[in-house]
Amino acid sequence: MKNVLSIQPHVVFGHAGNSAAVFPMQRLGVNVWPLDTMQFSNHMQYGHWAGSAIDAPQMMELVEGIGAIGMLRRCDAIISGYLGSQTHAQAVVDIVRTVKAANPEAWHFWTPVIGAGAGATVDEYLLEAMPAFADILCPTHDALQKLVGRAIETAEEAVSACREVLRRGPQMVLVKQLVDRNSPADRVNLLLVTEREAWMTQHPRYPFARQPVGVGELTSSTFVARRLNGDSLRTAFEHAVSAVHAVLKATYAAGRYELELVATQEHIAKPPEWLGAWSIEGTTERRRRP
Repeated sequence: MKNVLSIQPHVVFGHAGNSAAVFPMQRLGVNVWPLDTMQFSNHMQYGHWAGSAIDAPQMMELVEGIGAIGMLRRCDAIISGYLGSQTHAQAVVDIVRTVKAANPEAWHFWTPVIGAGAGATVDEYLLEAMPAFADILCPTHDALQKLVGRAIETAEEAVSACREVLRRGPQMVLVKQLVDRNSPADRVNLLLVTEREAWMTQHPRYPFARQPVGVGELTSSTFVARRLNGDSLRTAFEHAVSAVHAVLKATYAAGRYELELVATQEHIAKPPEWLGAWSIEGTTERRRRP
């Protein structure tokens, strides 16, 4: 069984951070080691919350504790999400180095959460320093624009931007909420780019009164779990988007704000509607959806 160290905030009520990522990975057969960087009553989009962050040194102490019992060599991947301070970000860098020293085959999946209230200094550090420590980078469209310092309007421009980011260290970039002026407004676009491949897919956009939080974590965790279980890049990408669509469809139908993760656990494991990805490079023939 594969093991993932998931470094993200935790909410007691609802689904965000580790509270949105841990269960989907477990449901897909991956063992998760949650390292909760914050403990909040609920996510911040409610406008009121209680709780606090742990100290950055304690993050490292917890990982060193795992190393002391000889288990870090069994860590296959690290996921890191929202980081509320530069010291937390540096702690993640140190943790990634420590895990990879114990298991050089382990890889780091990083979601750069930019402009979410951590402050300009933290955002600048994340944009400049963190990509070099990520094997897989998972930005939103806006974060990708900030990473390359220019506007992106099409999928082809996004591919070029991703390839530019790849030269800074990551092996692949998975873009969430890609804005493509050539795509229908009622679709959400996602893009997966490596040096040799570029895959795009979509799922329907549901008209929620308030958009659910935790969709990004669900996307990331499902993709990581399927990759660790041996799926190809394309298949893991398609599974992640198909699972996200199933959860969003059920959440919207139920009139909920929080994601219906438990109710749709079978659909996370086996999505009822498979949303295929298509290559967006090469000839027109290759760009057609499969």
